Amino acid sequence: MKLYSYWRSTTSVRVRIALNLKGVDYTYVAVNLLAGEQGGDAFAAVNPSRGVPALELDDGTILTQSVAILEYIDEVYPDPPLLPADPVARAQVRGAAACVALDIHPLNNLRILNYLKDTMGQSQDDTVAWMRHWMTNGFTAMQKLVKPDTPFCFGDRLDLADISLVSQMVNARRFDLDLSPFPRLVEIDTACRQIDAVHRGLPESQPDATPL
Repeated sequence: MKLYSYWRSTTSVRVRIALNLKGVDYTYVAVNLLAGEQGGDAFAAVNPSRGVPALELDDGTILTQSVAILEYIDEVYPDPPLLPADPVARAQVRGAAACVALDIHPLNNLRILNYLKDTMGQSQDDTVAWMRHWMTNGFTAMQKLVKPDTPFCFGDRLDLADISLVSQMVNARRFDLDLSPFPRLVEIDTACRQIDAVHRGLPESQPDATPL
């Protein structure tokens, strides 16, 4: 398989971690978002949405959107599972993960930030303040949804909520979000980062990573 990815893409972080957890081999294909490679016709033929990640299967089928890719990975490679078997527990994990995937990330996406600056004339400071606002809102909800006394979000092992949290913590630290109101989320993120599969999925571990 081929994973079209960018080292600092938080949605790509999620998929990389999942593939690593499942022990799935893949070829990393770097797409430089800052250079605008996602906007060219060549990549648009891979993903009409012009974003990463995109996962090309062995037969040439291409999957897009990180949540759909994660569901595919979990269904085809069920061990270890990213979701619990119990329907209520599954919905709870999905709900916490959605705080990142649906509430935070769409408003922190690079194309949104570029539109705020390039089209609406917002300054870099205003754009960062926008990002911090929506991260704070999403993290506030997520911290109330996860369990208060387990190693990870909902138990003794990593799940979809943890993967989502780790990915967004990358941006939180990059843009100096005040994490003091979120000690539980910091605790979970720290535990996740001790896992090799997570560490190998982080931005700094990617072949296209560049010095900050």
